[in-house]
Amino acid sequence: MDNTSYTAKKCGIRFQPPAIILVYEKTEGKSRQRIMPIRNFSKFSDCGRAAEQLKNNPRHREYLRGVSLKQMERLYKLLKAHLKGESLDVSLNAIRREETVDPDEDLNKLDDKELAKRKSIMDELFEKNRKKKDDPDFEYNVEMDFPEDGVVESCGWDDESEIGL
Repeated sequence: MDNTSYTAKKCGIRFQPPAIILVYEKTEGKSRQRIMPIRNFSKFSDCGRAAEQLKNNPRHREYLRGVSLKQMERLYKLLKAHLKGESLDVSLNAIRREETVDPDEDLNKLDDKELAKRKSIMDELFEKNRKKKDDPDFEYNVEMDFPEDGVVESCGWDDESEIGL
């Protein structure tokens, strides 16, 4: 078996003819480019399924190991929007809106599928920003003083009355 390892550096999409383009480095550090044609994909195709199929394809699996499934799905969403006739700017903005959580949105009004999607986005953002023990700027015990000149809001549920413990 070949012990060559591949490190993905950049991954993008070509619209005509449709293909995923990967810039990667082999073990010896030489940059190379791999073009993976996209076949049997239309504006009605499932982007998640198409991304999984390409990522699990035995011909491309080793090369795409360093590329997240989420990124592959985004590339397929761009292609799908292109096939529908949308401009690149419009489709990029739509993907950004879809992958962010509006802080003013009432999550209680969402169905289970949409709520799970929002939670996944929040979990991903949390993991991206989380400080780990191995990080150079990690501090174990951080204490902060918040300014008291702002208005303090009170909530009815945190009153100590009426609770008999």
